[in-house]
Amino acid sequence: MTRHTLSVLVEDKPGVLARVAGLFSRRGFNIESLAVGPTENESVSRMTIVVAVEELPLEQVTKQLNKLINVIKIVELDPDTSVQRELLLVKVRADATVRSQVLETVQLFRAKVVDVSPEAVTVEATGTADKLGALLRMLEPYGIREIVQSGMVAVGRGARSITATATR
Repeated sequence: MTRHTLSVLVEDKPGVLARVAGLFSRRGFNIESLAVGPTENESVSRMTIVVAVEELPLEQVTKQLNKLINVIKIVELDPDTSVQRELLLVKVRADATVRSQVLETVQLFRAKVVDVSPEAVTVEATGTADKLGALLRMLEPYGIREIVQSGMVAVGRGARSITATATR
């Protein structure tokens, strides 16, 4: 199976997320990542959906998504022609004996410490799934206490905007 990132522009109305998620569910597809947020147009929201499926079933789902009344536009974002990022907050055990080593690891990944206590630090990092996975592997030996990770957000590279061309 192949991971696909879809950017779906929808009308900002109640129930749209449930209808879109329901369509994937009825097809038996597991959504790996889902992020929803406003766009530069206050009546339009962007859903960034990451799903692992083969090409043909994905094409069937996008055709069905296009039939939903509140869906304005769907674009599949290729990793080579888009910027894709996730946000990670991770609480790591970091008492006095290992704190400096944890901080070195944080700096190596260009992450930042956003909270400190005598026994732990909370780290914020943004990047690709691969980068965040590598950071977690490096922090794991110190003791990860808690992880919170956002869904993928993505936008096409260059000046072109899919919202500027979205019309109904």
